[in-house]
Amino acid sequence: MTDPQRICCRWIDRLIYAAGLAGLAGALPAAAAVAAAPLLGDMADMSIEELANIQIISVSRKPEPLAGADASVFVITAEDIRRAGAASLPEALRLAPNLQVGQVSAAGYAISARGLNGSNNSVPNKMQVLIDGRSVYTPLFSGVFWDAQDAVMEDIARIEVISGPGGTLWGVNAVNGVINIITRAARDTHGALLAAGAGSAGADAAFRYGARSGGADWRVYGKQIDGRRTELAGGGPVEDARRQSQVGFRADWEGRADSVTVHGDAYRGVSEQPAPGTFTVSGTNPVLGDIRASGVNLTGAWRHALDGGGDLALQAYLERNLRTVPPTFREAVDIADLQLQHTLPALGRHAIVWGASYRRTWDRVGNSDIVAFLPANVRQSWASLFGQDDIALGAQLALTVGARIERNPYTGREFLPTIRLSWKPAPSALLWAAASRTVRAPSRLDADAYVPGHPPYLLRGGPVIRSEVARVFELGYRSQPLPGLSYSVTAFHNLYDHLRTQEIDPGYTYVTFGNLMQGKASGVEMWGSLQASARWRLSAGLTALRETMWLMPGSNDAAGPGTAGKDPAHTLQLRSTFDLSDGQQLEVALRQVGALANPAVPGYTALDAHYLWKLRPGLELSLAGQNLNGGHGEYGPVATRTEVGRSVALRLVWRQ
Repeated sequence: MTDPQRICCRWIDRLIYAAGLAGLAGALPAAAAVAAAPLLGDMADMSIEELANIQIISVSRKPEPLAGADASVFVITAEDIRRAGAASLPEALRLAPNLQVGQVSAAGYAISARGLNGSNNSVPNKMQVLIDGRSVYTPLFSGVFWDAQDAVMEDIARIEVISGPGGTLWGVNAVNGVINIITRAARDTHGALLAAGAGSAGADAAFRYGARSGGADWRVYGKQIDGRRTELAGGGPVEDARRQSQVGFRADWEGRADSVTVHGDAYRGVSEQPAPGTFTVSGTNPVLGDIRASGVNLTGAWRHALDGGGDLALQAYLERNLRTVPPTFREAVDIADLQLQHTLPALGRHAIVWGASYRRTWDRVGNSDIVAFLPANVRQSWASLFGQDDIALGAQLALTVGARIERNPYTGREFLPTIRLSWKPAPSALLWAAASRTVRAPSRLDADAYVPGHPPYLLRGGPVIRSEVARVFELGYRSQPLPGLSYSVTAFHNLYDHLRTQEIDPGYTYVTFGNLMQGKASGVEMWGSLQASARWRLSAGLTALRETMWLMPGSNDAAGPGTAGKDPAHTLQLRSTFDLSDGQQLEVALRQVGALANPAVPGYTALDAHYLWKLRPGLELSLAGQNLNGGHGEYGPVATRTEVGRSVALRLVWRQ
């Protein structure tokens, strides 16, 4: 980075910091946290105009219509999931045009937005993912074990996908986006449901029963998954078959001014471990055993409506996860999380929300000869305070300023500010611009990992590891020029600093993690929907991305800047949804994804189709075909890369 660029970045930080301090100061007179999300009922057959008015919470942490959200946000509705026949959360996330979803193995996925998806054979670690308000990223590496995240797909109300920074409202690690998975309220799931599917990729079955009793609505559910092995491009098997069971419940109680939600899940799964395994060490050929994962969580949320339109909310959850990855490591982690949020009644031109959170983890790792986390057992805590003020500057003009101060165990206090300006040139159009600073805080993998698990070490955790920083600038436009037409366009420019590198020590005896890489990413993401006729809807999405990374002076990272930021230069998706007749629907989708450079993965085109037939009220039969034009790879080196092949599946859903 040149001296003028450094001076420019310092002034950019000062500008964003000043705006963030103003937002935090404006919010401090009030009290705190994660509100229980207002859930929607069935969105089937909603018009494009009605979809624009869906109430979302991920952009401002309070309900607002999608059409008025000043961020790049895409909503995957329950009807989208149903029409596409998505059988898992990662497959449902493919419906969001602002996400990159790469399948690594039968249950392994790399998911991110706007690049840095870990295509250097590391793991993506810059997305915040929540399920009903519970963050599911792991403190081990700041990413998500997607094989452990599941739900009854028919009980998902919507998935809100924000591409772009969300650190002010959602904390560190919300660098490139936020995925907020929201299930239906218990009042919307009365009665029984049985669902079963089977196909060339495996089988799954689920049940759910809900009712109202004692003044509360409740449901219980269970789900079983049996996934088959995938194959390499040459036809050899990939050892990645899996079995997983999950059960859970939800109960909602609503009074005149108060509402309470309690929900919990428990899961247990066994997966074969595909080569090359989690870690490889030169000169070793470890025997890979089955990965065993289990966990349980319990969440409680309370919301109290205040006079004048504000509310006060409290959410707390406890979670325990166990994961054994032979022969490399075993981890047991307990998490306690508490969040408070206060949304003030309108104060003239100001709409203020502020809150605080505290997170405590107890992490215990069983080390091996291959890898060790030192110290093996740690207790860590994160604490934060945030505030945001939406200021009405006029009838069509609004300014948002906000900031979060968050303390983490490795780098201490981090400041995450944002400033956003929006203008409504017409009732159905919104033009907005934003500038933000956000960070990805270090994890145990950055600071505590040692390979092999005993001296002499080839890799040592970074003794002075820093947070990865992103300064993000966005310009977006959303419009609905006609009742049957809507579209969104966002341009962004990201400046990265202190990205992770692997530095060789002066004696050339080991490698350690450092933060001596910088970079930039520019791109555009756009999508739209057209109601071509009463029975026919067309949707399209396009992303274009250009990334450049470089090493800072003093770095001797042997792999160079080619180890980060290698993502597809473009993705394209087209979807056609047609109501063939009353009770019969056909959706055809075409996806085109550009090539990856490191490791090299060719670009591919995938053709999917899903036929849904409502046999009678309460009974549906569907037939889904994926990659009907042939198989392709999506992620990883060719020697061990899963070939995502052609598949078909039949599914039956019964409701009463």
